[in-house]
Amino acid sequence: MRTVVLTVLLSFFAVVPVAAQTKSLADLANYRGADREEMLKAGAKKEGKLTWYTSLTAHRDIANVFEAKYPGVRVETYRAAPSDLTRRLLSEAQSKRSIADLIETTPTTMMIMRDSKLLAPYFSHHLSNFPDDSKEEMDKSRVFWTTDRESIVGMGFNRNMIRAAEVPKSFADMLKPEHKGKIGVSGDTTGVRFVGAMIAAKGEEFVKQLRNMDVKMHMISGGAMHELMAAGEMPMSISIFRNHVLAGKLKGAPTEWVALDLSPANAGSVALPAATNSPHAALLFIDFLLSPEGQKIFEEKFRFATSTKNYGFKRWYPEKGLTLEQYEKAEERWKKLLHDLVRR
Repeated sequence: MRTVVLTVLLSFFAVVPVAAQTKSLADLANYRGADREEMLKAGAKKEGKLTWYTSLTAHRDIANVFEAKYPGVRVETYRAAPSDLTRRLLSEAQSKRSIADLIETTPTTMMIMRDSKLLAPYFSHHLSNFPDDSKEEMDKSRVFWTTDRESIVGMGFNRNMIRAAEVPKSFADMLKPEHKGKIGVSGDTTGVRFVGAMIAAKGEEFVKQLRNMDVKMHMISGGAMHELMAAGEMPMSISIFRNHVLAGKLKGAPTEWVALDLSPANAGSVALPAATNSPHAALLFIDFLLSPEGQKIFEEKFRFATSTKNYGFKRWYPEKGLTLEQYEKAEERWKKLLHDLVRR
């Protein structure tokens, strides 16, 4: 009888995936078996749902595709600006009432979460498709977050107001006398990060030379800058998102986009909260977002760039390699230089 029982037990453990025998979040997030998707699907169906915190405007569209692909797993979404997400996540952690099972937002929020020890590192079979600059690595095979979408900042122009041949193709071109008074810039983070890119490529002294170019600052977002430019309020701007131009052209906007020496990436990244209540569903969603299928949705439906592709221009990730304190100090310096450009 003991032999029969032992044989049955050995057979059971031989067919049950390793991850199904373990319960810790760390083991689950690091599981690499060939049956990973099936194991996560089975666990996600038992969990029934996950709660996704994101700053992505099109969050519901993405969630609907995931729900259709994995029936029985419902996605509840909460969407807010990155700063509001950060406050909510920290407040929930402090009250020990964490709700988010998955986070997708900008790197500054992720840096705060990581430094507060509120993120769990994870593995995904898709990580090898992403360049090192787009990942915040815990070690060589696990990450705290991965960039799943990118809004690339560059030179946008209204082709009804200026010919493509006349548009600057480099930072140095911006100093040509014929461009004086014709360049607009956003006074928010979009413009600030573009200044950071110019400093990284050409140095602060170059940026100071732009004071002679009568750059026009607008205290609005990069998206609103594109709308102003499309409406003919300015011929060109150095704080225009590539995806806004691509989406606008589909609706007939007379705008185009040009990459200059270095193009800052406003990245959206995906992370696993250490206090997730639905770990199987969260990891399944992470794998989906990072998969070729998920990246194709971001790129083709919403016109975001994907880190997995080379578009022929050099991208710059402003937060990469910096602590939160270092990044905030750098951002303050860029902001001061930006405002100095337009000070008369």
